[in-house]
Parts: sequence; structure tokens; C-alpha cells
Amino acid sequence: MGERVLMQGNEACALGAIKGGCRFYAGYPITPSSEIAETMARELPKVGGVFIQMEDEIASAAAIIGASLAGVKSMTATSGPGFSLMQEALGYAVMTETPCVFVNVMRGGPSTGLPTQPAQGDIMQARWGTHGDHEIIAVYPWSVGETYRLIIKAFNYAEYYRTPVIFLMDEVLGHMRETFELPSEKEIKIVPRLTESELGEEEIYTPFSEQDFAEPTPTPLIEMGKARFHVSGLVHDESGFPQASFEISDKLVRRLSNKIRIHADQIAMYEEYMTEDAEILVVAYGSVARSAIKAIKIARQDKLKVGLFRPITIWPVATTRLKKLLSQVEGVVFAEMNLGQYAKELLALTKKNIRVKLVTKVGGRLITPEEILEGINSLQAEISEF
Repeated sequence: MGERVLMQGNEACALGAIKGGCRFYAGYPITPSSEIAETMARELPKVGGVFIQMEDEIASAAAIIGASLAGVKSMTATSGPGFSLMQEALGYAVMTETPCVFVNVMRGGPSTGLPTQPAQGDIMQARWGTHGDHEIIAVYPWSVGETYRLIIKAFNYAEYYRTPVIFLMDEVLGHMRETFELPSEKEIKIVPRLTESELGEEEIYTPFSEQDFAEPTPTPLIEMGKARFHVSGLVHDESGFPQASFEISDKLVRRLSNKIRIHADQIAMYEEYMTEDAEILVVAYGSVARSAIKAIKIARQDKLKVGLFRPITIWPVATTRLKKLLSQVEGVVFAEMNLGQYAKELLALTKKNIRVKLVTKVGGRLITPEEILEGINSLQAEISEF
């Protein structure tokens, strides 16, 4: 049994990241994520890591990319306005296949919006905030304990798939305090950087090789030998040097997409609650899923067959499982602290005759169990009419 601790969500994010191997943090304070920077400033030096408060979020994002390319696992944290500023660097990390973690503790928007109020308005920004065709991995926990465990997973995803990973939270999750049991050392799996001796016998290291078109290729430690390679945000060949030909460009962009898209079922994490006999499915994530659980328990007491699907990996979507669930139910309730961003994405997976109810809120307050229950009852009434 691991040690039982009381911890704030933002603190758990920082301490979990350190446990996952993070040794460099660059960031700029912004509500409601500032406690992550505060914890990193205090704790990183204790393990030989480096904390830097940068002049802005653009510099923060660039710094963690540089640190990662130099061989150190790295992370930054921000909220909506800062995350908007980071998008160009995020795209650069996608193109250069640089493992790093971007934490976004969401608050109300657009613009500076509601600095100390919860929201889930950055769901589509996480997917398409940076320009160009690309895939992304975005993880979103719902509790303080899960935050600690999943930030470690986020670093593993970043390393294994050589990609930036977005770690989504919201103000409620970032600032709540909960007790949880720390995972034991045996439970913690860490994906390390490769050493030069593990790269094989070839004289020249080509990190962007096309030979494994859809396979991930972990990043090596950058040492003084063959692991040095050229890095460019331009379309490049397998050695990293810019090449503008149609063939190379097409293969590169497809490979960047395929290494995540083809492995979506292995990447995607989700949790289900009472879905075995569900006739109505509630889809909710992050803090809202906690309200959804309570609403479902009340609905079950009223003999309504309701279940929960909680995406943990927001991107890529758990398409295979969701399609099956949505084909079995008569209606679906989407509960989100936005105007239905994820619902609009998932509606493409639903059958034509399914009934849909959106429970949305953008005023800076958490959706309550009663509001979700009202949506369930309303949908049930519609279903019963036909």
C-alpha cells in the first residue's frame, strides 16, 4: 500500500510530473495554474532539476522544447490565454517530434475571460489550436489522485510517441484538495530516453526515418556522438534537413498523423459506469463527470437505465468503444462546461435515430448533478413519447 496524502490538484500535477521524470520547467504564472509553477520552483531543485520563470508563455513553450531536445524531460503549465500564445511552439514540437508536456488548467474565455472560474472551453483548441494537419494526445483527469497518476502517463506518451502531449485540467480540479494513495514504485512505469548504445549499429542516426511509417520512435539522449541530429520546423527528410519536395512532404505529414491515429485504440483511456444495461448514456469528462456520477445514481434510484462514459484521453477519441456504446442506447446526454464542443465531435459517431440532449454551461460555474439529472429526465420523456 502506498502512502496516503492530502494534496491540491495543481500540486499533484507538479509532483506527479517530477515522479514521471520531469527535470525542467519553464513557465509564466497565470490563474488558475500558478500553484503548479510554485510547486515546481520549490521541488525541482531538490531532485537536480531546473525551474525558470520566463518572460511570457511563448518563451516558456520554446524553452521546454529546447530542453527536451537537449535530453531533459520538460513541462510547462498555463491557462487559456497563455495556451493561445503557445500554439505556434506546440506546432513546432509536433513537426520536430519533440516530447514535452503542456498543461492547461482551463478557465472561462474567450480572451482573459473568467480568471478564477472553471470552464472546459479549450477542448477543440487542444485538438486544432495549432495550424496544419496533425494529431495530438490530450489527457484529462477527474480527481486529484488521477491527476498525479496520469501526468506520469502523459510523460510516457510524449516519450514513446515522440510528440507534445496536452494535459487538460480545469479550475475546480486544479484547486480542490483530496486524499489519495500514492502509487507504489512497482505500479509506476517510466519510459526512459534511449542511450546511444541502444540506437543500433548504423553510423548515422536518422530520427525521422520513413522505414517504420506508422511506428513510434522514442527520442534518444543527445550526447556527443551519432545521436546529434538536425531539427527544423520546415518539412524535412529523415535526417532532419529541410526538403520541399511533394513526396517527402506528403510522407512526413502522413507519418506524423499515423503514428498516433493508427495507435488510437492503444492510446485512448476511458472509464465506464453502469453502461451494461444503459438505455441513456451520459458523456462527461473532468470535473463535470463527478456531477454526472451523482446524477446517474439518483436516476438509477428512479429506475432509469443510465450509464456514464468518461473520456480520459480526450484526443484521440476512443472511437471503437464509443461507437459500440452509442449503437446500443436510445439517447445520449452530453454535459460540458462549454457550448457542446466535444458533443459536436462525437455526434458523427452516433446512429441517425438516437436522441441527444446537451447540458452546457459557460458562466464560470460547475454543472451540478441536478442539472444533469434534469437533462436525463427530459431525454427520457422524449424517448417515452415515441
